[in-house]
Amino acid sequence: MADQHEHEHDEHEHDEHDHEHAEAPVTVIGEEPDLSKGTARPITVVGNPVLHRECKEVTVFDADLSALIDDMFVSMYAAEGVGLAANQIGVDAKVFVYDCPDDDNVRHIGHVINPVLEELPAERRLLDDGNEGCLSVPTAYAELPRPNYAAVTGQDKDGNPIRVEGTGFFARCLQHETDHLHGYLYIDRLSKRDRKDALRQMAEGTAKYATVPND
Repeated sequence: MADQHEHEHDEHEHDEHDHEHAEAPVTVIGEEPDLSKGTARPITVVGNPVLHRECKEVTVFDADLSALIDDMFVSMYAAEGVGLAANQIGVDAKVFVYDCPDDDNVRHIGHVINPVLEELPAERRLLDDGNEGCLSVPTAYAELPRPNYAAVTGQDKDGNPIRVEGTGFFARCLQHETDHLHGYLYIDRLSKRDRKDALRQMAEGTAKYATVPND
């Protein structure tokens, strides 16, 4: 998932310095990854088949899985994203990583394997109409209503059960990344007109990070 603040910076470059200081998270939930362990991989973009089908369940929790997570964190930071699913670096596995703020300025860092999005009761389905972007649809943004609270259950890299919940922008991230692992991009949830506009933005823009060209 793309950082919405990057989009805001592009539109308001004159106040980028002040904006960064104003948005500095005051609390961190999770541990920062050791970036010396991973290698940045290029990002797959819309049209690549791996993005458009459900990923495989992870059943083996080993050193290879830990190495994949290391690579995913490094790849996410290299692309200046706040979330990344395994199929976005071409790996068919239900894994995502995140380093994402919520609307209360809390920074959330972690990973989820085999995530399942919890169903929300009607009273919790309050929609947030915020902008959304995706590293696999570079330079494009669109308004997409999503519930402003989300929770996912899954496993950590050692196979232990975990539950992650969030509000605001972080809730959007959890939903966005879980969608990826089921073969859906955020533009698939847009109207035909808005999807066409997002693809136009992508065609007219230039990604700031390495991508995998579609044949």
